[in-house]
Amino acid sequence: MKSNEKRSDAKRVKGAPLVEIKGLKIEGFSDDKWHPIIKGLDLTLKRGEVVGLIGESGAGKSTLGLAAMGYTKPGCRISAGTVNFDGKELTTASQEELRKLWGSRISYVAQSASASFNPAHKLMEQVVESACNHGVMDRAAAEADAKDLFKRLQLPNPDTIGGRFPHQVSGGQLQRAMTAMAMSCRPDLIIFDEPTTALDVTTQVEVLAAMRRIVEEFDTAAIYITHDLAVVAQMAHRIMVLRYGNLVEEAETRAMLKQPTQDYTKTLWAVRKLQKEESKGDDVVISVNNVDGSYSGLVKVLDNVTVRIPRGKTVAVVGESGSGKSTLARAITGLLPPSRGRISFNGKDLPAKLADRDRDTLRRIQMIYQSADTALNPRQTVRDIIGRPTEFYLGLKGAAKDRRVVELLEAIELDESFIDRYPGEMSGGQKQRISIARALAAEPEVIICDEVTSALDQIVQEEILKLLMRLQEQTKVTYLFITHDIATVRAISDEIVVMHKGKVVQQGLKSEVLNPPYPAYTELLLSSVPQMDPDWLTNLLKKRAAA
Repeated sequence: MKSNEKRSDAKRVKGAPLVEIKGLKIEGFSDDKWHPIIKGLDLTLKRGEVVGLIGESGAGKSTLGLAAMGYTKPGCRISAGTVNFDGKELTTASQEELRKLWGSRISYVAQSASASFNPAHKLMEQVVESACNHGVMDRAAAEADAKDLFKRLQLPNPDTIGGRFPHQVSGGQLQRAMTAMAMSCRPDLIIFDEPTTALDVTTQVEVLAAMRRIVEEFDTAAIYITHDLAVVAQMAHRIMVLRYGNLVEEAETRAMLKQPTQDYTKTLWAVRKLQKEESKGDDVVISVNNVDGSYSGLVKVLDNVTVRIPRGKTVAVVGESGSGKSTLARAITGLLPPSRGRISFNGKDLPAKLADRDRDTLRRIQMIYQSADTALNPRQTVRDIIGRPTEFYLGLKGAAKDRRVVELLEAIELDESFIDRYPGEMSGGQKQRISIARALAAEPEVIICDEVTSALDQIVQEEILKLLMRLQEQTKVTYLFITHDIATVRAISDEIVVMHKGKVVQQGLKSEVLNPPYPAYTELLLSSVPQMDPDWLTNLLKKRAAA
């Protein structure tokens, strides 16, 4: 096969650096001038080696990762330094030369799969496109290989899931399909940009194991970008800590975890989730009663779901990808009318369809979506994004609207300078905070939070959770908090609902659900939470294989 010949040639110098970045400086253009993003970084990566990039949102992790493939986002430029890939200088390479490398020898797994897939084409068409276009294999071989990758990545129905469109699979399933697409050419270098952000803990275990196996099997080099310290501990041989575009420190993973040398790294290591004291609520604001839900009437995603959401409390909904968590949220908001059952709000039945609800009901129930990349209009400024609901629901205009936008920016810990920025000019964490501010702008009674902290680093996660808890204390707002992050559940919830395959398998106060004895599925969830131990994944897989 051509791809095998290509890989043999590419790996002719065993142990030699595959990627060498020296003195790299990258700038971004805003406010009519160039601003530094990366401030003179070096990175060396050998074949078969995985380097982890960690740091707060806006540290420059994704910018550095993209630069390793000779790419900068629109509005950015490489102002100094070199990026050498297997002897070829990428900063001076032509677009044609870069196109031959991208997808074939260098692949990229983006943070947001939903923003990366074309909604008009089936998954299989997109997964095999790179292998076919680069002449790595013909269509039949590429499809057979894709099905094998689907199976390795624990996708359901691996032989047929390629026939679905992106909107017909869950966020976690789409992320795994994107990983398969990146691996289709067996590249020499893969940049993983938060590849497990959208995955539940049980799926994450399998995907991390599959990625690690493939990296080892094909001697692939990888840059692993993440804010999850426990995840990077399982994947990386070496860790680089970034802040404000600078290197804070770099060391082998075990040494870094055991004894970081810099105060900032110690601060990252010391971050601990909040532990909100639970309280029981009897005044039910939203009641979901025996609800079934399906897409196009074909696949039942919600199966006889009954959930009570107490006023002024936080109910966390947990479960693996495809369990029905986000579908429950869509049913409550009217985006997916139930096929059976009813949903009530303040004691009155909610119209099943969004279009049949009045403006005040729409204002009172808001939703923050998982992917800010697809939830925010890329052609609107922050002024428009946050200002629109203040005008639509509260009638604010002109200077009063602008003042409210600035207040909301301050509430989410962004300053006034963001008001005229576009989503493309912000980091993933900053965009998610804008999504939160947009929901708060309507002054809602209930906010449905769909994985709202999944794209944020630990420090910012804690700040956002503190913000949400403070707002709840001040306004008595109710949260339905959909998440796969058990640590977040421990931090913010009063009650927990555990879902599996569209059914509610357990619900109750946090203290009841998170303490033994556990039902089998809850125990599986809790045992799959990564630990800050490089051997955790290996030991877990051995334990499960022996069971």
